[in-house]
Amino acid sequence: MLSLKEMLGRDLDYILAKAAGELDQLAGRHVWFTGGAGFLGYYATLAVHHWNRTQPAGKAIRLTILDNFIRGVPDWLNDIAGGPIQPIRHDVTHPLPVDLADADYIIHGASIASPTYYRRYPLETIDANVNGLRIMLDHARRRTDLLGMLFFSTSEIYGDPPAADIPTPETFRGLVSSTGPRACYDESKRLGETLCVTFAQQFGVRVAMARPFNNYGPGLKLADGRVLPDFVRDALAGRDIVMLSDGSPTRTFCYVADAIVGYLKVLVRGRPGEPYNIGIEAPEISMRQLAGLVTSTARELWGYQGAVVHKASTEAAYLTDNPNRRCPDISKARAELGYAPEVVVDDGIHRALNWYYYNRQEVAA
Repeated sequence: MLSLKEMLGRDLDYILAKAAGELDQLAGRHVWFTGGAGFLGYYATLAVHHWNRTQPAGKAIRLTILDNFIRGVPDWLNDIAGGPIQPIRHDVTHPLPVDLADADYIIHGASIASPTYYRRYPLETIDANVNGLRIMLDHARRRTDLLGMLFFSTSEIYGDPPAADIPTPETFRGLVSSTGPRACYDESKRLGETLCVTFAQQFGVRVAMARPFNNYGPGLKLADGRVLPDFVRDALAGRDIVMLSDGSPTRTFCYVADAIVGYLKVLVRGRPGEPYNIGIEAPEISMRQLAGLVTSTARELWGYQGAVVHKASTEAAYLTDNPNRRCPDISKARAELGYAPEVVVDDGIHRALNWYYYNRQEVAA
């Protein structure tokens, strides 16, 4: 098993190499990242910190993380905060702080992305994806010198595509319920994209949208409520892995290091008003296969002896509107941005479980 330092170092070196051109464009610039204390902010911030440590002072990236820190400021952020990396407690649905220094780039990632939690907090989810985004776009409209903006959308805006539209391209319009238990997330992200396109077309705001496809890896808390951390939580506790479906739905899983590279490319190179799928095309695996992969990897890493069992969820709407398949067509991001993910799921799951094992106390909350 790699040490945590070795694994993180390898991943961060990978991000810096794959996004070297984009990071060079950000050098010496100021970036706002709303929701930057969350899952995707973890590796993005560590990557910026790693860049800053390896470059001359004049090429340091200034990163301001705007987050409500509802669970407190995470330890990893406390460890690296200071100098060019500054966390600011702020609710994105409120007006921006008057003393906040202008940014050259804006990343709007503040949202609730876990189905468990956005069903529990539907209005808060809508507010972050619509009202919070609108505040950022209004600010961007006034900033004619803003170099770029990224809105984190979601692959869930596609709903449950038919087989003919898998892999799913950005041109697929989606089959989404506007009244179902996932609608607060899916539809607010769709409206968020409409806002971005409108501001790009009417006011020239340089905003592009990323549609993440099942990102996973270091930084995703065990209590998140998504399938992989649920499986890993059981394995770390020595329990049987509980599967709350028949195991047949399929997904492709994009390791977080590859995802961060993609988002940096969309931020710096994405065409205004355009969406980009960020994920990996293969392999498309079932939840049953994922559970088996977690089982075998945990057995290798820490001698796990459990099995996979099936139970019904206590949440009545747990599987309602859950897509049967999700697999991206990333040819647009490949052609326009040079995006080329490389970490296959077997390797990525091994890295993720390695990280969870070393951080099992911190990520449990």
